[in-house]
Formats: sequence, C-alpha cells, structure tokens
Amino acid sequence: MRNSEGTNPGGHVKRLVVISNRVADLRKTTQTGGLAVGLADAVRERGGVWFGWSGRKLKEPGEPKVDRIGKVTQISLALTPDDYAAYYLGYANSVLWPLFHYRLDLVNFRQEFLDGYRRVNEKFAEAVLPFLRPDDTIWVHDYHLIPLAAELRRRGCRQRIGFFLHIPFPPPDLLAAAPDNEWLVACLFEYDLIGFQTEADLGNFRRYAEEQAGATTREDGSFKAGEHSFRARAFPIGIDVDQFAEMASRASEEVAIDELRRKILGRRQIIGVDRLDYSKGLPDRFKAFGRLLERHPEIHKKVTLLQISPSSRQEVQSYADIKEELARLSGAINSRFADFNWTPIRYIQRNVPREKLAALFRASQVGFVTPLRDGMNLVAKEFVAAQHMEDPGVLVLSQFAGAAEEMTEALIVNPYDIDDMAENLFRALQMPLKERQRRQKALIARIRKQDARAWLTGFLDTLEKVRRAE
Repeated sequence: MRNSEGTNPGGHVKRLVVISNRVADLRKTTQTGGLAVGLADAVRERGGVWFGWSGRKLKEPGEPKVDRIGKVTQISLALTPDDYAAYYLGYANSVLWPLFHYRLDLVNFRQEFLDGYRRVNEKFAEAVLPFLRPDDTIWVHDYHLIPLAAELRRRGCRQRIGFFLHIPFPPPDLLAAAPDNEWLVACLFEYDLIGFQTEADLGNFRRYAEEQAGATTREDGSFKAGEHSFRARAFPIGIDVDQFAEMASRASEEVAIDELRRKILGRRQIIGVDRLDYSKGLPDRFKAFGRLLERHPEIHKKVTLLQISPSSRQEVQSYADIKEELARLSGAINSRFADFNWTPIRYIQRNVPREKLAALFRASQVGFVTPLRDGMNLVAKEFVAAQHMEDPGVLVLSQFAGAAEEMTEALIVNPYDIDDMAENLFRALQMPLKERQRRQKALIARIRKQDARAWLTGFLDTLEKVRRAE
C-alpha cells in the first residue's frame, strides 16, 4: 500500500489513519450521523486510511477488505453475529449509549456484553496493525472503540493516537454506576489527546480523572495519571456552512411545490430531523406541538410539524418502544386537531437525502431541535446554515444539546418542560423579522467560525504537538 497522503512542513510524507465503528461509504455524497458528516469530506480532501466495521455479519469474517477511493484507502472488517450482538447491540448500545446519555434506567449490563466489547476491540487492533506505519497519526472515533489505543499499545504501537467522543461524557457519579468504569477511563488515558464536544463534557471528564482516578493537571493543561501523560480538550464539531447553504438554495421541484402550496394557504412549517432514538426527546416534542395547538387555536390550519426520523437499532427493545409511542402520539394529535385539508403532524420514518433536507430546512420557519441529551447535534447548525438572511427561520434548541453551548441566540428550551417548548414555538412563529435577522446573523457567524475545518485542523494540530512520553 503506497503512502501518498499528507505531508508535514518538512515535506516528509505522513498519513492520517481514521478508525471508527463503521466505515462511511465514501462513494456516496450523502452521509448520515455526526461522525460521517463531519469527517467524510475532510478525509476525502486530506487522504489517508479509514478503517472500521463493514456493516456485514458473517460466521467466518475472513480478512479485511481493502478498497481505494480517491485519496483514501478504505479497510473494512466483518463481524460475527455473536460479536455484533455482544459488542454493538450489547455493550456499546445497551450500556455505554444510555449511560453516556444520562439514562441509567436503560443500562443493561451483562458480563458477556463487556467480554464481546473487549474482544472486538482486540480484533480491530489486530486487523489494522499490518496497515500501520511508524509515523502515522491515528485518530479513533467514538464510544465503540474506547479501549482501542490500549490494545494498540499492547501490540507495540508508539504512534500518536487521538480519540474523539461524539456523544456526551457523563458526570462522575453517573459514570461510577458502570461496573467497569475504572477500566474504561484507564483505557482513555492511553490516548495522547482526548477530544470532547463541549466544555461541560470536558469538565465531567476532568472531575472523574482527578477525583476518581488520581490524575493531576499540570500548568500547561496536560494530565498526568501514573505513567501516562495526555491532553484533553473540547473541540466542538461543525459543518461545511457554505456547502450546506448552497445545497439549501437548490430546492427540488417537490420541495418547491410544497413550499408554494403552504404560502398560498398561509401555513408555516416547523421541522425536526432526528434519528429515531430515546435521547432525542421526540415524544415530548410531539406533546409540545400538541400543547401549542391546544393553547393557541388561532394557529390551527396555519402551522404543521414535519418530523423526519429514520429508524435505527431496531433490535434494541427501547428503540422499538419509542417507535410505537411516536406512532401513537402522532395519531392521537392528528385525530384530535386535523381537518379534511390539514394534517398537523407529518411524520416520515425513512432517510431523506441530505440535499433534500437542506432545502426542507430553508423552506421551514422553525427548526425544532430538542434532545434530552446530545453530544453536539449538527441538525441545529444545518438549519441555521440553510436559512436565507432576507427571511430567516428561528431555531428552538434544547439546553441539553451540545450545540446550545455555542448557539446562544437560539430560543433555548428545557426539553422536559412541555409548556416551555410550546410557548417558545409560539414565540418563534410570531417573532418579528428584525429579531429573526439579528439572531440569524449572530448564529451564522458562530457556526462559520467553528466549522468542520476548524474542528478537524484544531484536533489534528493539537495532536501533532503532543509529545509522547516513551
């Protein structure tokens, strides 16, 4: 495998190796999920290696599959059905996901889940090892692969290895509820740089590291834990603002016709776009919209909620439960308020191409983004990027989304408070043009400053400056 990607200032060829649970299909222009959207364009431009699970489940996974796509060497590994069940459905999504999203009530810890999680991380390390070069910079992504650096170190890797957590990091008292929490954090100490979405997540990690794991913070901001020296910082992920705005300006014919129809009827649109997940606060969002209609009958037939929520992780019972609840809620609200020519909630349960989403955001007057807990939430930034300055929409944003730390000009709401959300929806729908423009101007400036490139270069520049303690 020839190394032709990335050079340092001295001209020496240096590669970036990205390792994540799933390998994004870099042949597609449309990606879903914070990791893929934030990283796919950047790795195409910079070049390097992307390694991860292929998405396939095989009794005999065989050797990794190697593909060359532009400047990227894509290496994918299949999993056995048992590994998929224990590592992915089990430990990653029945333990870490609810735990890191503050939902201890949904944590389902089993020893076989932890065993599978460790086993797959070992397999990842073994599989990627032959493809690594001594001067590679390795960037590991998300909660599925927390132990990967430790496994690589055990196999002699001395390269710089960075880790970025795309989901929240819980407070120490919640993390302590995991039977293996000390081991998890010790695995994080094997990285040279740990990246978080927000200062709040960084603060939670620092408190655990110092109070529970005996780490100390040096004057330069680095951490020392036993023989490990590492850095941890917040690097809020962003989007390519100009690219998304350009997509939003190219409305498809069906989006344009739908927008024209609503203008003729004097109707406005509230839009929500979320993967179907209990962390997104979707039932309370539907209830808030129902409360809006209940409290303000004067807006009946003048507003609709378009909610797009493709299904995910359907093998996990809690996801099946929320799917049923949303179907029941949308049906109840529509049956109560709908008329022959007006359906209050339009609920779409499939993926919509990103280009069409951009146009739908621009055609909507309110972006409704109300997760109960979220690492960042790029939908909030995409909605702002899609707006036209002459007549921008209003973002209604949960205080518990990572994006709320930056996007303070949005209407910030408590996603657990139905009345608060309903009244802020009404406020958004009634907001004067000048106030909407003022808020939009501030928000677009902020997401431009902290865009996808700033996230990428900020993390990698910091990782390159880290001196490994040998």
